Amino acid sequence: MCTAATYKTKDFYIGRTLDYEFSYGDEITITPRNYPFSFRHMGLRKNHYAMIGMAHVADGYPLYYDAVNEKGIGMAGLNFVGNASYQSVKEDRENVAQFEFIPWVLSQCASMEQVRDLLSGINLTGTPFSSQLPAAGLHWMIADAGDCITVESMADGLHVHDNPVGILTNNPPFEMQMFQLNNYMKLSIKQPQNSFAPGLPLETYSRGMGAIGLPGDLSSASRFVRAAFVKENSVSGDSETESVSQFFHILGSVDQPRGCCDVGEGKYEITLYTSCCNATKGIYYYTTYGNHQITAVDMHRVDLEGESLIRYEVIQGEQILFEN
Repeated sequence: MCTAATYKTKDFYIGRTLDYEFSYGDEITITPRNYPFSFRHMGLRKNHYAMIGMAHVADGYPLYYDAVNEKGIGMAGLNFVGNASYQSVKEDRENVAQFEFIPWVLSQCASMEQVRDLLSGINLTGTPFSSQLPAAGLHWMIADAGDCITVESMADGLHVHDNPVGILTNNPPFEMQMFQLNNYMKLSIKQPQNSFAPGLPLETYSRGMGAIGLPGDLSSASRFVRAAFVKENSVSGDSETESVSQFFHILGSVDQPRGCCDVGEGKYEITLYTSCCNATKGIYYYTTYGNHQITAVDMHRVDLEGESLIRYEVIQGEQILFEN
């Protein structure tokens, strides 16, 4: 399970948690402008926008979980098991395999207007990357500083939803995720007033009681509500350090500790990594389950005119500063 979020101060940020019981060996991966993308049904693209994100690189190909391009468009794919459904190849559409959807969009779009136009002609197929890596059931959040959408390929076709809250988790489908926020409209960051029974001497006895009822479990539906509440009420300064720190606090509200989500056979779902990308500047920040120190990779500090992927191993192991 996963949670994705957007955030805007002076710059625009997008990131996500990746919650699972094991890692595929992920790396921060920069795809330069001249890396040849070979799309299964759409041919070869030799020149494109550069991008940075977290990917599993298989046979030299970046299978991105989340990424941003040099134009400030960000995208994240989250598990959507049981609802995701892909189509067979259609002659009158742009046929894009599920695993190449992120690079297909980010390689050619410089604005969300272009993203929306591109999606109007797309057909997401279930073409597997390989026999060992079948098509994953996903849905996606795509955003820039001024617009955010959710894309879901389901049995009845491709759905593109406006996403005004800038949050996405897993199931149920996005429209149902948004609808359930109606159940929590009375939550507040302020202390509550007694509307239960004005004649009873009811009093607040703790700070934070305006948010009583905010779900605290690890289900995707509850994480959506909790992340939306925290993000929509989040306050930080405009500096890079303040903005990045606040973003990690937002996603920290849905962090999954080992032991709380048993998936069987002695395995537990945990937050393998949390990312925060400054999409304005192309800087990818991340933490991992075992390393809470924020690490950064700046795509503009490398040669973006190259033809080969630039890969950085994820730094593991807690970094503890002793003061004495």
